[in-house]
Amino acid sequence: MTNLTFNTKIYSDGADLEDMKAINQNDFVTGFTTNPSLLKKAGVTDYLTFAKKAVATFPDEAISFEVFSNDYDTMLKEAKLLHELGPHVYVKIPIRTTAGEPTTDLIHDLTADGVQVNVTAIATADQVKESVDAIVPGTPSIVSIFVGRVADAGIDPIPFVKKSVALTKDRDDVELLWASTREVYSIMQANQFGVDIITVPPTILAKLVSKFGQSGDDITLNTVKGFAADVTTSGLQILAQSVN
Repeated sequence: MTNLTFNTKIYSDGADLEDMKAINQNDFVTGFTTNPSLLKKAGVTDYLTFAKKAVATFPDEAISFEVFSNDYDTMLKEAKLLHELGPHVYVKIPIRTTAGEPTTDLIHDLTADGVQVNVTAIATADQVKESVDAIVPGTPSIVSIFVGRVADAGIDPIPFVKKSVALTKDRDDVELLWASTREVYSIMQANQFGVDIITVPPTILAKLVSKFGQSGDDITLNTVKGFAADVTTSGLQILAQSVN
């Protein structure tokens, strides 16, 4: 078990129940997020059965489950069904449908009814403002900004992060979540800029546990040792081949 302390809460992003159990052994992981792509990757074939098992396994942790549909009425029904799974469940609502339509009416109506939402797939400060404005005060909710995907587009995401923090800081019932995390350093950045939560894939969490705090010299030595081990196991040579 690893003990690390950050002001920013760390969630694990994934949908493999065994991975989730292993990750939960780390005290610094205090919640979970899932999405349809992660469910597909994990081979989940029965969504509600998986969701019920996850809630039963982690009854005290926040956990987010996403709706699948794109029309208001069906999304509303799905959201209420997911909401009923447990008191710490947040229902993920994309800020846009696949047709590009805003979901702010749905976000408003769900939070007015006490459904905790996680507004997801946000990639602009304007979308953050839309989300915050739509969330009815008093219902705990999450606003998820996809920082890694913004960076993947060749855009410096830090101004977006700072604006998002400013837009959510006056709402005690709204937490800002850094999503699509690509590297351990993102955890340091989220902590530095005052983001409430960062959700991190298991592969990155493993690096956090094994590599956090290494010095530059440590990194160099571990790197060359890794290269040397691969040379030995691969059987590759330079001099012997040149003689032949």
